[in-house]
Amino acid sequence: MNTLLTKNNIDYLAAKHARSVFSGKTSPKDIENTATKALGVLQENGVYACFLYLLAKEKDNGQQLSQQMCQLLKNVGLGDAPANSEDSSKVLEFVNEHISQDIERLLLAKEVLEQMLTYVRYGAKAMSKDTPEKTTDTAS
Repeated sequence: MNTLLTKNNIDYLAAKHARSVFSGKTSPKDIENTATKALGVLQENGVYACFLYLLAKEKDNGQQLSQQMCQLLKNVGLGDAPANSEDSSKVLEFVNEHISQDIERLLLAKEVLEQMLTYVRYGAKAMSKDTPEKTTDTAS
């Protein structure tokens, strides 16, 4: 992986991994809700807390987001993400050992994850508009 990443490369990777979150059967509204909460935790408490939150509180959606977040950090060049991102202890070890020990890496990780989660939120909103909610037609 090229160690010199431009803002465009990072933006592309964030968008790519944000789109990958929607490959499951979860509704866009549920993913939007999880991404919004995770973004809040990330901004208020940091990268490690965000992963803790996703793994502890957000079951399936948390796993999906956590997996894509790990892959994004790997693709940005911040370390080798665990092969099995369903193993919470390995994910947290990855974040602690490869991200949290250096302030520059930590700030880059936070910026990239914020970008990805923002794209997830907007993507979910766009997908929700494409699939109209069930309505009852009382005028018939």
